[in-house]
Amino acid sequence: MHESTPDSPLPAPRAAPGSDVVFRADFASERQWVAGHSWAYPNGGPVNPGDDKLDYLVTDPAYSRSGVFRATRRPDGKWNTGLLTTEGSRDGFMVRTGDVLEARVRLPVETGAWPAIWTWRDGGQEIDVFEYHPDNPDLLELTNHVRGSNSYFRDRAIRPGAWVDLRTEFGAGSVVWSVNGTVAFADRRGTGRGWHAYLIVNLSVCGGRYHPPPARGTTGMSYTVSSLLVRRPTGWGAAAERDESGEGVATPEEEQPV
Repeated sequence: MHESTPDSPLPAPRAAPGSDVVFRADFASERQWVAGHSWAYPNGGPVNPGDDKLDYLVTDPAYSRSGVFRATRRPDGKWNTGLLTTEGSRDGFMVRTGDVLEARVRLPVETGAWPAIWTWRDGGQEIDVFEYHPDNPDLLELTNHVRGSNSYFRDRAIRPGAWVDLRTEFGAGSVVWSVNGTVAFADRRGTGRGWHAYLIVNLSVCGGRYHPPPARGTTGMSYTVSSLLVRRPTGWGAAAERDESGEGVATPEEEQPV
């Protein structure tokens, strides 16, 4: 389990001189985002109990379109939840190898909340910018499902209700996650040179198999994404080739589940 320390051997985040912002999230935009439907859920939703989620995806803009992602308890035991994805949108934006995603989020406080920013395409291509569970109050989950790597990053700045700055570099040979300006994990696995995937931003609710479900008296929860953008550095193809070699990226510690 990686814990940040002042003498960490991990590299500093690489600057991207001359990079262009190719995507700036406007959660209210129906050109950018589709609400309440994702092929990451069986049949596109609205439920996904196999992934231990109590979610019932809804299109109601109050659950996602302001950048505040909400969940409210339903009489049937499920939870109406907010999800936005670029998949199926008119713009159809996809993150690609070499891109850098930056986001600022406010973490939820309620047990059972499961916020995430992640990618998806054609049944996979998932890279988790972050996942969080308030029952592990100081821990962010950072995962590359494409090439099988993950880190459980602990830091005193991570806590329920905290604002957190996230940065993820989708390198061909190493995905690099930074938290509040400090590198948290460089996986030396990367995305591969032809990787591309849609964005998903959502708030799920835990069913209790891996993390506790919401307390009986909890009727609502939320987390906030105040900004999200994607930069595409000039000459990103050359950078991807350098990443593929793994040069200049430190080897991460072995991680164990929590």
